[in-house]
Amino acid sequence: MPTILITGANRGIGLEFAHQYAQAGWNVHATCRNPDAAEELNALPGVTVHSLDVRNRKAISALAQELDIPLDVVLANAGVMGGDIERQNFGNLDYATWEEVMAVNLYGAVHTAEAFTPHLERGELKKLAVISSQMGSITDTSAGFTMYRTSKVALNMAMTAAAPGLRQKGIAVGIFHPGWVKTDMGGPTAKLTVDQSVRGLREQIEKIEPTDQPEFLNYAGDVLPW
Repeated sequence: MPTILITGANRGIGLEFAHQYAQAGWNVHATCRNPDAAEELNALPGVTVHSLDVRNRKAISALAQELDIPLDVVLANAGVMGGDIERQNFGNLDYATWEEVMAVNLYGAVHTAEAFTPHLERGELKKLAVISSQMGSITDTSAGFTMYRTSKVALNMAMTAAAPGLRQKGIAVGIFHPGWVKTDMGGPTAKLTVDQSVRGLREQIEKIEPTDQPEFLNYAGDVLPW
């Protein structure tokens, strides 16, 4: 039975990942900041829930020590948008919130990848996936959302830089845009349901192979510009 670790699994895409992988017979380890309040996640059969705030790098390392098992997939999904949209505009930037966004979207995701690399080395599938965003594309960008965009650009670069070393360990890196999804972050007018997005992302995760230069892919497998 393959095993996956999913961060940020209490709602939205993360919750749907936990649901679909559990339904497919995987052993699922899911994290969230407040497991006691994660009723839907706790109700999923075959899912073990762990408390984790990815802003706390010591907590990530502690969980990696505690969860001393082989992992087939590590999915760094936890992310935040950054609160007040107006404070994400140049000239009105909220730097304290920006630091929080980077702490979650960049440092939290990268440290999760680092801490659980030994677990992937012991697994069979050896796949490391991070949920990025098309809003992190420099080529295809527009105004606003400075905090969120920069955090995802940095995440894309960090994981691309890590890919050659991970390839030598047999680990594949996947950098994915989930699409515009109907979640708390995406809003009710988004084009995709969480089911559609996650089903597509699972297919793409399954296909990735170790390489020095991973592609930036969306849920449908289309290559996006950096």
